[in-house]
Amino acid sequence: MDGVTDSFAARVAALPDAVDGDPVLLRRGRHLSCIWQIGHGSAAYLVQIAEGRVVEAKPAASVTPSADFAMLAEAAVWDRLLAPEPPPGDHDVLAFVKRGELRLVGNLHPLMSHLLYFKGLLAALRLPEGGR
Repeated sequence: MDGVTDSFAARVAALPDAVDGDPVLLRRGRHLSCIWQIGHGSAAYLVQIAEGRVVEAKPAASVTPSADFAMLAEAAVWDRLLAPEPPPGDHDVLAFVKRGELRLVGNLHPLMSHLLYFKGLLAALRLPEGGR
């Protein structure tokens, strides 16, 4: 793995603690249980959510990972979306979907019915100011 992928993997692995420390996210996701796949270039990660808590966040199996839905994009797209202060147009996951830079596949009901929750999860993945 390269440094950027390692950094992204570490941020995904830190999601359980980030969500546990955020009462707003826990409240928003209290009725949500699903498995979310994040496609980061050629790497994939699975995030298992149970009643709003991220109970597991890990690299996906290399063969046929199973998830309710997936967000798939090149690493450079994730870098722009998750920048500390993304520029206008790069601040929202749905803007990337609209431009065809990020694909959503699978059962989108969990995402669309808990959109603010997932936007909060993406914010938790965001690099700290000046960080990498």
